[in-house]
Amino acid sequence: MKTPGAPKEKRFKTIREAYSITKSVKPWIGAALAAIFVVVWASAILIGAFAGRPVYSAFIGALVAVLVSLFFFTRVAGNAAYQSIEGQIGAGASVLMAIRKGWTTTPAVAVTRNQEMVHRCVGRPGIVLVGEGGPGARGLLVDERRKTERFAPGVPITEFIVGDYEGQVALRDLQKKMRKLPKKLSTSQMREVRNRLKAVGGLSMPIPKGPMPKGVKIPKR
Repeated sequence: MKTPGAPKEKRFKTIREAYSITKSVKPWIGAALAAIFVVVWASAILIGAFAGRPVYSAFIGALVAVLVSLFFFTRVAGNAAYQSIEGQIGAGASVLMAIRKGWTTTPAVAVTRNQEMVHRCVGRPGIVLVGEGGPGARGLLVDERRKTERFAPGVPITEFIVGDYEGQVALRDLQKKMRKLPKKLSTSQMREVRNRLKAVGGLSMPIPKGPMPKGVKIPKR
């Protein structure tokens, strides 16, 4: 049985983890948040003083300052979370698995000795194969596409390669690309495809730990 304070404790734990990761990547985050709060609050008090209502403005200003600080932290935390896992093995899989709604991700359905790999996602847009790890990922994607077509003939297949070169998808843009794909399967068709591919499975692999961004919100895992 869940205690009444459990959701709140979980929320605070998530924020603490996000702050810890953000601070490891951007050590100035604490000072920046304090400065933003002070500047916004002081501005509100100053405006209130001119209007003859300093106490009321101080109260409202404190709330506004907290909201502005949280908004700034959310944006910075999202970028920091990506930076903290960039270059790690399985970073792409970690980002894909953070997409909870509408997608099922099987990490590392194919891996080479050079740690190039392909992850498979199934959703309403069909099957998405995502390669990462190096130049050999392209060939690995071709092989995995052929294998996938045998198990799910006629199902739309989209391919992405995670990277910073032309024609590749940056790690921070991967979730956005996935969400923009047009829906081509019905819910029942999607379930059928998932069941067909379930037996194919994937490989055991390390996934970078820590909060992962969902869009630009505070990371969640």
